[in-house]
Amino acid sequence: MRTQRTHRNRSGLANELGRWRAVQARDAGADAGFVYAVRSTGIYCRPSCPSRKPRREHVIFFTVPEAAEREGFRPCRRCRPQETARRHPYAEIVARICRHLESSILTGPAEEEPRMTLAALSVRAGLSPAQLERAFLRVIGITPRQYADAQRMRRLKSDLKKGDDVTTALYNAGYGSSSRLYERAPAQMGMTPATYRRGGAGMQIGCTVAACPLGRLLVAATARGISAVYLGNDDRVLSGELRREYPHAEIFHDRKGLSGWVQALLGHLRGREPRLDLPLDVQATAFQRRVWEELRRIPYGSTRSYSQIARAIGRPKATRAVARACATNPVSVVVPCHRVVREDGNLAGYRWGLDRKRSLLTHEQAAIAKKAVRGQA
Repeated sequence: MRTQRTHRNRSGLANELGRWRAVQARDAGADAGFVYAVRSTGIYCRPSCPSRKPRREHVIFFTVPEAAEREGFRPCRRCRPQETARRHPYAEIVARICRHLESSILTGPAEEEPRMTLAALSVRAGLSPAQLERAFLRVIGITPRQYADAQRMRRLKSDLKKGDDVTTALYNAGYGSSSRLYERAPAQMGMTPATYRRGGAGMQIGCTVAACPLGRLLVAATARGISAVYLGNDDRVLSGELRREYPHAEIFHDRKGLSGWVQALLGHLRGREPRLDLPLDVQATAFQRRVWEELRRIPYGSTRSYSQIARAIGRPKATRAVARACATNPVSVVVPCHRVVREDGNLAGYRWGLDRKRSLLTHEQAAIAKKAVRGQA
């Protein structure tokens, strides 16, 4: 099993490398095989597009234009990729099955669950189960089951926010048993459904404060992951902020238990660990979570505008909502909201002060430049 997984990962890397080479060469022969999107502009193109070549870290690839547009990217007006790229023959079928799943799960009764097996969906699509799964993977990059799971979690969160009890929300969303829900909850919600509904009540949060290059650093976490990262000058003020953020949680000091995560954060702030991939356990709406996940994709030392983030999550008109999601981010640095700036490149508000935001960006860019000089030496 491990050998097969490694082989698949290497195949994916090789495929991306080949696509990137095609983009660099403006290879018209690759136009029928994929499109590429540029995060910094929100636009997708065909490989042979004559426009200025993007930086590799800004590029993501899609098999078909529909997949790029589903992620919020717009077609390039110069190369018109939606007209010249090959359309997958089953794209309309996949779209129809997606609408069926959304309608059945988000608005339909739980009794429709048996109709959502791959075999049942393939009958509705007029394809074999294997053909339908391949079509989903080709067009939108996930399987029918993964798409259905995402819609179930979407309905579950909606019902919990409306005040439904966990059992009712569980079965309305189509989960056959509570064990299935609780197995998936930590990965998709950050906390169990009951805790989510109660706004974090019952959480046990350990916290500690340490000195850092920007003053004082507060780190708080549950057994599942980090719940808060604050920057400031006064330990008592930071502790008060934490209690206001999680008023119903049991908070206790845990310097030893959090030392590993604190050291990782300090190493990051000092430029020794550019990539910071720590687990999180935070309260968030679905929209906030999408924004924060996108912020974690911004490369170290780079910036994005609020409108670029809005386009990247498929909500191009939600610039103000993106700004609010950044302002309410409880895990600064881990979710790098300091890397989001105004459209003109100037710094916007930052919960811990513009001076700290400027220092964070300056330090990151200096670390990148220093690394580049070392590479040339």
